[in-house]
Amino acid sequence: MSDKFRGNLLLLLTAAIWGSAFVAQSVGMDYIEPFTFNGIRQIIAAVVLVPVAYIFVNRDRRIAQSGEGYTEPTEEEKKQSVRTHAVGGFWCGVCLFVASSLQQIGIQYTTAGKAGFVTALYILIVPILGIFLKKRVRPILWFCVIIAAVGLYLLCMQGGFGLEKGDFYVFLCAIVFSLHILVIDHYSPKTNGVALSCIQFAFAGLFAIPPILLFENPEMTYIIMAWKPILYAGILSGAGGYTLQILGQKNTDPTVASLLLSLESVFAVISGMIILNEMMSGRELLGCALMFAAIILAQLPERKKL
Repeated sequence: MSDKFRGNLLLLLTAAIWGSAFVAQSVGMDYIEPFTFNGIRQIIAAVVLVPVAYIFVNRDRRIAQSGEGYTEPTEEEKKQSVRTHAVGGFWCGVCLFVASSLQQIGIQYTTAGKAGFVTALYILIVPILGIFLKKRVRPILWFCVIIAAVGLYLLCMQGGFGLEKGDFYVFLCAIVFSLHILVIDHYSPKTNGVALSCIQFAFAGLFAIPPILLFENPEMTYIIMAWKPILYAGILSGAGGYTLQILGQKNTDPTVASLLLSLESVFAVISGMIILNEMMSGRELLGCALMFAAIILAQLPERKKL
């Protein structure tokens, strides 16, 4: 299995996890406020990942030591690695905290369908931002992005597209999630993915503390009542999903990564069918088909120049 194919599979699994977790986020808001919900889930994710990161870092060290031509890194190289993980984790944490907070706030004022569609607009924003970062986007990928956007609209939007206050928050969330994808694209090849994910969650959880104290009044009774969605969002969607995203993006173009991750909307609908016995309309089925077609087209190799 090639590294690229493995990375795509990990991102596909990430989309499936995130799609199923959307219900947990909505249910959690019935008990506690957005900063409290996100802060707790992110701290839980960081704690869960500490032993996992320790195992993976030691495993990578043993693999490197068993390779031919291995030389022990100097103290300066070790310090540089620590700095890279810390700086990368900090910026990933900033993006994650801002994006997840905006999404959680926006969910309160808009429909789930709109939230899913507007959030997934990062499939358009990522390649546009990539232009300013001098990242080349193949023409076929632009075509795939347009197909996927149309598919998302058919899948998520029911009726007209009237913008509400919640839609504005979720659109800002989509912009910051796009930055998150690009920051991960920059740091994931230079770091241990599990360690980077653990650090980003630790920072994101810490960033949530001031707004919790300033704007919210968390009560332990309601936090305990929300324990199921918090644990689900913290362990599976957080520690699991975001770590798989970092590992998957090591060998995947950021535009392709955004296309794969946008399938969370499809998996959200599928989860509704399985868990809630919801039925899909012909319009939704067409949207799913267009999104899957865009993903398949994006995997086609680039024609080499003669």
